[in-house]
Amino acid sequence: MQIIDGKAIAAQIKQEIAAEVKEIVAAGGRAPHLAGVLVGHDGGSESYMASKVKACEQCGITSSLLRFDESVSQDELIAAIRRLNNDDSVDGFIVQLPLPRHIDEQAVINAIDYRKDVDGFHPINVGRLSIGLPCFRSATPSGILMLLERSGIDTRGKHCVVLGRSNIVGKPIASLLMQKANPGNCTVTVCHSATPNIQEMCLQADIIVAAIGRPEFVKADMVREGAVVIDVGTTRVDDPTRERGWRLCGDVDFEHVAPKCSHITPVPGGVGPMTIVSLMHNTLLAAKHEIYQ
Repeated sequence: MQIIDGKAIAAQIKQEIAAEVKEIVAAGGRAPHLAGVLVGHDGGSESYMASKVKACEQCGITSSLLRFDESVSQDELIAAIRRLNNDDSVDGFIVQLPLPRHIDEQAVINAIDYRKDVDGFHPINVGRLSIGLPCFRSATPSGILMLLERSGIDTRGKHCVVLGRSNIVGKPIASLLMQKANPGNCTVTVCHSATPNIQEMCLQADIIVAAIGRPEFVKADMVREGAVVIDVGTTRVDDPTRERGWRLCGDVDFEHVAPKCSHITPVPGGVGPMTIVSLMHNTLLAAKHEIYQ
């Protein structure tokens, strides 16, 4: 059994990005610029945004942050997005989700210029991804592909079971893994809350991507010997033994599942760091106009 060290792989990719940014600046160009939009003061969103700012510093990428109170109107938020769309000094930007209930998230996503949509959520990027055209890929699915590739995991002809059908992870990773690419060329089964025989499906899988949002959902009796397990889950669960009173828990019962696996990602330290580094990679692509001219 080999633990896939997402933290180490992410650190390596950050070094590669930093080296390329340094070359761009040395040649007279400017560093890529990633902007973030943060609404309210949700602890998880604050922490995640801080991680993105830190990653920008490590990669030599300029970052800026626009903050809004939770009471901001949808019109005000979309007006700010349009300003970012028209700001030539900003190569890409993200709107941190979730947003307050009075704001239509899809309307906000639709307002983002798809050429600056480094989160890969705009319908144009989603559509292009689904048919294999160049686009900004959603950060978490893109990070999963990087993990598979850099861990030397052969995906061609393998049966992959994706647990979860979210627009952010489940659907795009399923689409990417079935495409004619490497990693890719998988036979993909997507399971969700209405799937009656999830255990049976998982036992057929060479690769399991667990993104169902239920702590320790995947048990040892759902995983066959030698499977690859990618755990996308990050749920805070109470833990009185920890100083902060909680710990991050994945969708996989790691302790009991890991001994059966050929490769497995831990939580934390697996997919999470790769999500952020994928965002850095998309920002670099945006600055170089490699996806859209």
